[in-house]
Amino acid sequence: MAEVAALAGVSSQTVSRVANNRENVDANTRERVLSAMQTLGYRPNTAARALVTGRFGALGVISFDVGAHGNARTLGAIADAAREAGFSVNYMGVRAQTEAAVQQAFQHLMLQSVDGIVLVESQMLDTPSLHLPAAMPIVVADGDAGHRYPNVDFDQALGARSAVTHLLDLGHRTVWHVAGPRDSFAARRRAESWRSALDDAGAPAPPVLYGDWTAESGYRAGRKLTERPEATAVFAANDQMALGLMRALHEAGRDVPGDVSVAGFDDIAEAAFFQPPLTTVHQDFDLVGRHCVTLLLNQIGGSADGRRRLAVEPSLVVRSSTAAPTAGRT
Repeated sequence: MAEVAALAGVSSQTVSRVANNRENVDANTRERVLSAMQTLGYRPNTAARALVTGRFGALGVISFDVGAHGNARTLGAIADAAREAGFSVNYMGVRAQTEAAVQQAFQHLMLQSVDGIVLVESQMLDTPSLHLPAAMPIVVADGDAGHRYPNVDFDQALGARSAVTHLLDLGHRTVWHVAGPRDSFAARRRAESWRSALDDAGAPAPPVLYGDWTAESGYRAGRKLTERPEATAVFAANDQMALGLMRALHEAGRDVPGDVSVAGFDDIAEAAFFQPPLTTVHQDFDLVGRHCVTLLLNQIGGSADGRRRLAVEPSLVVRSSTAAPTAGRT
């Protein structure tokens, strides 16, 4: 540290402030110190820094399906917000939705000396016997129905209801549903809201078709729906499945939205460029990730904020894939 200070022409205390990402260093001085660190190959001793600051400078993230669009976007936003706050992110992927797997993931990250952990969409939190480490700051992103832990939540029910209500208001007799995986917390909430919206409107509930979030599974569901001429409106639980569904309908000669209206969920960047552009529910994953880091840093820093839950409301984006049913096809 003394060598870095000498090369940068600053005090050792200034080097310490830069190493610990303190804000009371002007930009030019910070740049000189960072340049000197790089020239000399200096790396801060994280153990020593933890003794001084009480923090390791790292956050942990546990997710069960980082390949899913929403989880990937949330993870990216967490990483961005953490970096801006001076923290790195250690990611732990878990394939099995079991109590043992969740506990093992927590133990692994705690051995890596993280200051707090974000758990993304875990069905295991529905298990009353699961207890997460009490001494570790924890935030749950979209997966804690009982709100046992500080959490950031999408209003999945509101989003699904807005899509179904939109289709019913157009004049469709009912709305079919291509749901996500049965073990997905988000998929279950969207399916429950779909059924509730139909019940409230007095509309019959068709059988649910299940996919796995992929366009291929949406295509398979679409092939089945082409055998149901009475299906004039479909709500897909995500945009990728809606894309596969629309291809199956196109191949069968069924026009979207002339014969079948299709709505999705997520509003991925490509949704506006589907043919036709997709009506879908917009989710602000960047805001979810940033809220997760905010709640976690509040716990780590002992903030008096006191907030344990932050909600992010979705919004319906109406495009050209939905329309009133053709006469005689309601």
